[in-house]
Amino acid sequence: MTSLKTEIAQNQPFASPAEEAILNLMRTADCLQRAFQHATRPWGITATQYNVLRILRGAHPDGLTCSAIGERIITAVPDITRLLARLKALHLIRQHRDRNDRRILWTHVSETGLALLAEMDEVIALLPAELLGHLSEHEQEELIRLLEMARLKCQPSVAPPTCDGKQACEGGADHS
Repeated sequence: MTSLKTEIAQNQPFASPAEEAILNLMRTADCLQRAFQHATRPWGITATQYNVLRILRGAHPDGLTCSAIGERIITAVPDITRLLARLKALHLIRQHRDRNDRRILWTHVSETGLALLAEMDEVIALLPAELLGHLSEHEQEELIRLLEMARLKCQPSVAPPTCDGKQACEGGADHS
């Protein structure tokens, strides 16, 4: 097993165990994210786009508002509106205005999006075991516990993603 210090060719000691832990988390998150990006590449979508499609499949057939997608997304993006516009251009989602409040834009996974997810499911389902299968079930459970504890101090300071880069999601520009 290679230490982070060796991987990044750092000669000086870390300032603290907390610094080393955070840098290890960041390095590991990047490694896992790159592996996921590589896995989704054959289908022409990013890992973040895949995440949004899965979120919308979970809400199918009701759909979700932009802010609800932003609350559920794994990796925050600076502008969900653009992300959704790209998915719409690929015909993977459809959108419509709320009948009672035209400021609210509902997003649904399309039949094309559902078919793409179904095609990807088998391959993507193998990824967690491929990436973390070398850890025992107990180690995976401990990792989950520690990561959840590590995020406790992050929650209040993390700003939710916006849908237009400037204002609250439901009042954003019309992208239907």
